[in-house]
Amino acid sequence: MATGREIYEAFGMSECSTFVSNREGMPIRPGSPGMPQRGRRIAILPVSGPAEPLPAGEIGLLAIHRGDAGLMRGYWRRPDEDERVFHGDWFAGGDLAAFDEDGYLWYHGRADDLMNAGGFRVSPLEVEAALAPCPGVAEIAVAEHRVRDDVSVIAAFVVRKDGADVSADDIAALATERLAAYKRPKQVFFVPALPRSANGKLLRRNLSPV
Repeated sequence: MATGREIYEAFGMSECSTFVSNREGMPIRPGSPGMPQRGRRIAILPVSGPAEPLPAGEIGLLAIHRGDAGLMRGYWRRPDEDERVFHGDWFAGGDLAAFDEDGYLWYHGRADDLMNAGGFRVSPLEVEAALAPCPGVAEIAVAEHRVRDDVSVIAAFVVRKDGADVSADDIAALATERLAAYKRPKQVFFVPALPRSANGKLLRRNLSPV
């Protein structure tokens, strides 16, 4: 290894230093960034209602106690945003997650990325994970796509591997095999690249068929 050291996955955000991670001697669970670091007070809060931590297994807002030494004091001259993210003793920036019974964190995307499919709330991460193994797919992202002023559907935006001829029918066949009907993309768009920020983060709101 180039660094001469083991590399461990971790989770953090701009507003707070890394606060969830794997570490030496800790069993790795693929798909989980690990557990809260020692001394960090992390909880899962309801998306709406009182800011009371949820039990293991329930998905909600990932929250950090506002007394955490690594947490920002607030947004500079943006009191409206402070009001949105601070809930009593907790800061919750809009990430969805859950703890399992052993204390490992599982990330479920952004609350504002959830898609509405016939009244059901669907996480794009779940759909993407189900469809990413499709042969010929280099990258895939899923989002709501408006087809009329009052109608939107789940759409998949796919980047093909070089030389691959994967089709919309191939994506649909895998979706039928791996996803409930209401979670399946109703449209598939093939795009040259997915929109990303300077640090590589997917810009889901910028997904477009053009």
